Formats: sequence, C-alpha cells, structure tokens
Amino acid sequence: MTFAVIQMASGPQLDANLSEARRLLEQAAERGAQLAVLPENFATFGRRDCAELGRAEADGRGPVLPALKQAARDLNLWLVAGTLPLPPADAPQAKPRACSLVFDEQGEIVARYDKLHLFDADVNDTRARYRESDDYAHGQQVVLVDTPVGRMGLSVCYDLRFPELYARLREQGAELISAPSAFTGVTGQAHWEILIRARAIETQCYLLAAAQGGEHGQGRETWGQAAIVDPWGRMLAQQAKGPAVLTGRVDAAEQASIRARMPVLEHRRFLRRARCGLQVMWSEHERDVKHSQ
Repeated sequence: MTFAVIQMASGPQLDANLSEARRLLEQAAERGAQLAVLPENFATFGRRDCAELGRAEADGRGPVLPALKQAARDLNLWLVAGTLPLPPADAPQAKPRACSLVFDEQGEIVARYDKLHLFDADVNDTRARYRESDDYAHGQQVVLVDTPVGRMGLSVCYDLRFPELYARLREQGAELISAPSAFTGVTGQAHWEILIRARAIETQCYLLAAAQGGEHGQGRETWGQAAIVDPWGRMLAQQAKGPAVLTGRVDAAEQASIRARMPVLEHRRFLRRARCGLQVMWSEHERDVKHSQ
C-alpha cells in the first residue's frame, strides 16, 4: 500500500504548473504509488482570478480537471488534487472554495473537501497581510474517503492549527490524513514540523503533508519541508525545497499495535461526544477496496 507526497514550487503560469504536476505524478507511479497527494494551489499559486478560474473549471471550460482525470487514468493512480478554486456544486456563481478533490484510478471524482479554516493572518514577511477569505468562502463539511491505501481524512494547510478537526477525522475512522499546504517561510519555520507531527501523534494516523516549497516570484517564498509522518510521529521522509516525490508505505500492523498499546480514542473525554456543528460526509463512491500487500 504505497502512497506518494509531492512538493512543488508553482508559479503563475497554469500550463507550466500542470506540466510539472504531471511529471511528478509520473514519478510517483513509477515508484509504485497507488495514491499521490499534490500540494495546495498546485496549479493556481498566486493567482487572484480565483472566481473566474473556478467557474471555468465548473463549466467544463478549464484545463485543470481534464488534465487530472487523464493523469489518473493514464497512470492508474488515485490523486488528492491539492486545492483548486471551485464554486459550490449547487451555486456555480457563488464565491469559490479552496477545494481538495480526490480522483480514483478511472479519473472519477470520488470526494470533495472544501477548506474549513481560511488563512487570515498578519505575518512578518514581505507580503505582511494574508486574507484568504477575500477570495474564498469557508467549507462546511468534514470529509473522509476510502482509498486503496486506507481510509483517508481530508484537510488543507491552515486546518493544521485546529486539532478538533483531526479528532473528528479519527473518530470517523481515518487511518491516513492528507494535508496539502503552502506555508509561508515565517510560519513554516516556526510551526510546520511541530503541527504535522502533533496531528499525526494525536490521531495515530499517517500524515501526508504535501507542500509548496521554494521561490515563486514577486517576493513570495514558501517553507516547503513536504513530509510523511507515521502514527508514532516519526518523520519517514522529508524534502527541504524544490520539486520532489516522497513515497511511503502503510504498515497496518504497526498502526494497529500503536493504537492498541495507547488507545487514545477510547480515553478521550472532552471531544469524543462534542458537537462542532459540522456535518461529516462520506464519499458516495462505493467499491470493494483491495489492499495489496
């Protein structure tokens, strides 16, 4: 049960980003991955025309969704497509959401997660002020999906600072959690590794932390350090900067042992019965998922 985590340093040119994503996905498939996670904003990093791009994709006029579907089919690979700006399915003219889509190996979309927590913060870097809510609306649902490498909970970047989401994913049976991200250099240096290790430790899940990592022009720099963290909090693989493909394998027996020896889910007292006002949504995709050894 091999998976891949991808790091990119995307620029403003959509076609170039799609070409680079395809190249890295091909590497992931060559290394035996059954599922690959792309970083946040892998195709649209730094673009401010999110609403227009999202409407084009939703209307079937954009290049990103067809490219992803083709890649999944060609490479026989499940994809977690970082994030794309997409409007709600029932309101195509509404403000887009930072949407993480999951494609199966047939190129079918089997799950959609709209980022719950938006990055509105002041940071001591060249940009200084980030207001993600200017371009995006908040998501409303917690999302999990069964994949060939295990039951996966979906999250994105700034979500990492809100452990109650990850507690809910674990309660709903998550074995792996995807976290496509684009941390700033300042916040990444201070908090990235701490956050991804903490979320893995407290959920006893594999944390698949895809990332943007490098220079993006116009003074923008992302922290990188894409990583795979195991359920004990160990960093199994990490890449500092630049494009990369990291691969890992699920050790189901070890994960079960960790959970049995320290049954934190059973010990939880504050959040286990809590209601956070969010609907938990399972993908409607129905299939017998075969776990290869």
